[in-house]
Amino acid sequence: MKIWNGIESYPATASRVVATIGNYDGVHLGHQAIVRSVVEAARRVERASVLITFEPHPLTIVAAERRPRLIQTRRQKLERLEAMGLDVVLILRFDAELASLSGEEFFSQVVCGPIGFEAIHVGSNFRFGKGRGGDVELLRALGIRHGFAVVAVSPVSIERGVVSSSAVRKAVEDGDVGLAMEMLGRPFALVGEVVEGEGRGRTLEFPTANLDTDNELLPRRGVYVTETVALATRQASVTNVGIRPTYGGGAMTVESHLLDYDGDLYGESIEVRFLARLRNERKFSGPQELADQIARDRAAAAAYFENLPLATR
Repeated sequence: MKIWNGIESYPATASRVVATIGNYDGVHLGHQAIVRSVVEAARRVERASVLITFEPHPLTIVAAERRPRLIQTRRQKLERLEAMGLDVVLILRFDAELASLSGEEFFSQVVCGPIGFEAIHVGSNFRFGKGRGGDVELLRALGIRHGFAVVAVSPVSIERGVVSSSAVRKAVEDGDVGLAMEMLGRPFALVGEVVEGEGRGRTLEFPTANLDTDNELLPRRGVYVTETVALATRQASVTNVGIRPTYGGGAMTVESHLLDYDGDLYGESIEVRFLARLRNERKFSGPQELADQIARDRAAAAAYFENLPLATR
C-alpha cells in the first residue's frame, strides 16, 4: 500500500481511481463495508483503490474542545487498511484553510485537479465541506460535473445499534470491550513499548508488562481478559487499566500479566487486545488482599481462554 502525504505529493501521472473519503477512525465494520466496496469495484475496472483521509482530526481545527480521543494510532489505522487490500492512502493536512472550503470548493480546488476519479464510494450519511454542508446528493451533482460515479454504502448495524466511531469510542470508555469488539470486527487494542515499572507485580508473584502506550483512547479503569501479542507470539493475559489505588493512586497505567510467560519484555513493542471486562479497579486493604484478587482474576482469564472454541484460541 502506498501512502502519500499531501495532495502535492500525489503523482500527476496517476490513472483514474476508485476512491472513498473520510476520517476512518477505528476502521470499524461500517468503514470496512465501504473499503470492501471500493476495493472490489477498483479491481473490476482495473483501477487503484484510494482512501483520502485527514490529519489531524478535523475537530482539532473546527472545534478543539470537541476533538475526540482517537480509537487507533496512525500506524494501527494504516495497517488495518492495508490488510483490507487498499492500494493507496492519501493523507491531507487539515488546517484552517481546508476547513473554510465548501464541499464544491474542496473538490474543485483540492482534489479534482490532481486526481481523476472513476467513482467515489461513501457512507450514505457522508457529510463534507465547511460546516459539514455537503451530502451525498451534492456529491452526486459533483460527480455529474466532474465525470465520476457515486456509490452510497448503507450503515452497518448490529443488535445493539448502528456502528460508528463515536459508538465504538463510547463502548471503550464505558469498559464495554465486548461491544467494541463487535463493532470493530476485532478486539480493541493498545500498542506501545514495555517499560520498567515499580516491580510490585513481581513481589506479589504476578509479574506484569507495563505498557507505555501510543494510543489516546483507554478503556475504563478496571481489569480485563486480554491477549498480548509480544515477540511474534499471542499470549493469554489479564490486564489492569488504572491508577493502582492500593498503593496511593497516581497516573493511569496499563499493566498486563501474561498467564504462561515469565520472560523479560522490557523495550519490546507489544499489542494488548481487550476481550472481556472482569471487574472495576478498587482499593484493597494491602498487598496480600490484592494478591489474592489477582489470583482470582488470573483464574477467570484462564477459564475464559479454556472455554474458547479451538479455532479462535
